[in-house]
Amino acid sequence: MSSDLLSIGKAGVRVARAALDVTSNNIANASSAGYVRRSVTVQEVSGGSSLSTPGAINLAGARITGIVRNADVFRQSEVRRTGSDAARASAEVQGLENVEAALEQTGVYPSIVALEGSLQQLLSDPTDGSLRAQVVEDGRTMAQTFNTAAQSLTAAAKGLQFDAQDGVSQVNRTAAELARVNLRLMRSGDASSDQSALLDQRDGLLQQLGEHADITTTINPDKTVTVTLGGPTGATLVSGATTQALAMGTAADGTLSFTVNTQPVTLGSGAIAGKAQALVELSGARTALDGIAAQIVTTLNAAQATGVDLQGNAGQPMFSGTDAASIALVANGGGAIATAPAGAGANSRDVSNLAAMRTAFAAADPAGAMDTLLFSVSSAVAGRTVTRDALASIASSAKVSLQAQAGVNLDDEAVNLVRFQQAYQASARVMQTASDIFDSILAIR
Repeated sequence: MSSDLLSIGKAGVRVARAALDVTSNNIANASSAGYVRRSVTVQEVSGGSSLSTPGAINLAGARITGIVRNADVFRQSEVRRTGSDAARASAEVQGLENVEAALEQTGVYPSIVALEGSLQQLLSDPTDGSLRAQVVEDGRTMAQTFNTAAQSLTAAAKGLQFDAQDGVSQVNRTAAELARVNLRLMRSGDASSDQSALLDQRDGLLQQLGEHADITTTINPDKTVTVTLGGPTGATLVSGATTQALAMGTAADGTLSFTVNTQPVTLGSGAIAGKAQALVELSGARTALDGIAAQIVTTLNAAQATGVDLQGNAGQPMFSGTDAASIALVANGGGAIATAPAGAGANSRDVSNLAAMRTAFAAADPAGAMDTLLFSVSSAVAGRTVTRDALASIASSAKVSLQAQAGVNLDDEAVNLVRFQQAYQASARVMQTASDIFDSILAIR
């Protein structure tokens, strides 16, 4: 009996000590990012059956059968999914805000309105040099604002492309690190503390990947993970200890495409996807801006060609260029504006060609087109901002839910600490009792 007591006491001490170590580790890492609370699983040890009662089980204490990570796979998946959606929306809004700033702050719309106004004022006296000079100056200012807006859009596009490329590089670095963790998981002991730490690293790396791109994960029997990009039927990024590289391509219009080992993939969420979508919106805004600039050049130059300037010479082009980046004023002074119809003499006060120019300009309505473009971008920013805030709230709720399930509660751990200390002391007392029994038997004469 005393021998059994020693075995039971010894087993109890080992279990209690291991549980104390796990509890202490939980407390020490309570504020560590990505740490998942651990607990021990205990099983009774059967010492076989006795001769008097062969069917009975002779218990001989307990043993630790494993260290359990209290992680919920579904909640972790939800954190990755919602976080990836929130990252995409945030990156897209940031890119659209840059587009909005490039169009609004450069003052393209006011400059078009100013040119329309100066042309209208010139109708009152087509021979007034100051009014003609004002038209030329407003035309030059308008062309420069178009140039500045085009440059700002190009700078915004380059910034988004750089950020997207940096995201691609981070995905590849994280994937390589995840493959190394997979390799270590293959070699780790099942349910060991070392394996638990590796699983924390694995889940943390998966969350980092999810912030950049939408990933689909498959947890294998050996606890390694297989990761695909672009949905369940996408390209495999990580499989075991092997990785494939994510690559980015840039089209002529600045939009992005992605491949994994030359296989095309479509990223639906994550910061990279948000930047790619913002570049699509930016490309559309640039096309619209170029169209407005080209329309102004075509309309005013066509009107110039049907009239004569202040000296009675045939009207020459007022602007050059074919888009917002290349539009420029080429009219040589205010006298070059063809206000009079063809055949009129020098210093003619006939404004019929100027009136036709104004009519054509009003029909083209570049100011209205620019206003529509600005409204479209502003509406997109407002709408995406609402979506971003909603997705951020959902992602935050998912994180809170996971933390409540997998995080460390210091109050609970304090209770466990006392409980396992008492269990340790009780098991030690059992061993002391067994020792006292031996001493009593040996003392009998």
